Amino acid sequence: MEFFIISMLNGLSYGLLLFMLSSGLTLIFSMMGVLNFAHASFYMIGAYFGYSLTELVGFWPALVIAPLLVGVCGALFERITLRKVHPFGHVPELLVTFGLSYVIVELVQLLWGRTAVEFTPPDILRHSAFTLINHSVNGLSMVWGAAPAEMCTAADAAIRLVCSPFPATRAFMMLVALLMLLGLWLLLTRTRIGLVIQAALTHPEMVESLGHNVPRVFMLVFGAGTGLAGLAGVIGGSTFVTEPAMAATVGSVIFVVVVVGGMGSLSGAFLASVLIGVIQTFAVAIDYSFLSLAQDLGVSVSAATQENTFAKLTLSQMAPILPYLFLVLILIFRPKGLLGTRET
Repeated sequence: MEFFIISMLNGLSYGLLLFMLSSGLTLIFSMMGVLNFAHASFYMIGAYFGYSLTELVGFWPALVIAPLLVGVCGALFERITLRKVHPFGHVPELLVTFGLSYVIVELVQLLWGRTAVEFTPPDILRHSAFTLINHSVNGLSMVWGAAPAEMCTAADAAIRLVCSPFPATRAFMMLVALLMLLGLWLLLTRTRIGLVIQAALTHPEMVESLGHNVPRVFMLVFGAGTGLAGLAGVIGGSTFVTEPAMAATVGSVIFVVVVVGGMGSLSGAFLASVLIGVIQTFAVAIDYSFLSLAQDLGVSVSAATQENTFAKLTLSQMAPILPYLFLVLILIFRPKGLLGTRET
């Protein structure tokens, strides 16, 4: 039971990190119609900004300052470059953001090097948020923080005792992602700013006639979307690893999330992020092959089949391609995405 709970929590934490990334991309696309190919690069910049600022002012101030700096960089990029190509359609926008992603990678390698940097979370997040204790006699119990050593040591060799800690960094990541979801929903549906942002996309002339600067609204939206990616970068970089390849690691997956959830749908991005995170995590954790499954079911397997490479493939080996298989199925059976309203 503790295996299922810990695996589910790990999947949810990874999925919520994907949501933190995809929410900014979804915000930009739903409000501006721009597919920002460099979105994952802003995630990487957030991690490196957070790393440098942590050495200067500490982690908690860096958690606030780094996303703001990334948002300013995104707003300046929209004002100086993206706005110039916006009238020419989606292809120039895609190409200019594609080029920006390579420029950012080269700049990161020049400034911080080609190897991973040691971006560690604060002391309060370096411990366990809680520990699940599975006792073969007393059943499942939970202890906040790290469990004492005596609670994880069986007095009798016949007793099965397993302690499964859950990192505080992942718990903090889940908390921030849920707060981000709530904040974005309230901003877009319950505030005047949200109404202006949504109206600027569908009726820009009317919004301008009411005295609002539509280009400035788009610039602020783009900056806010990249700032959310920067926030995810600070948390993700301190939780996992901060390196020049981190943008490429998640870059394609967040586009899968946006398409599977539905283009421009924030709730769809949340649902798709959680599904993909849980599916990938359980695939890695179970690590079961088709050959093992057949043998456990009592199916006779020939010697040739046992030596077949495909029969030996495990779920953990297939985990990286599962989101893309999910994407193909969605595009075939539901092109609008899970909760989308427009065709992808």
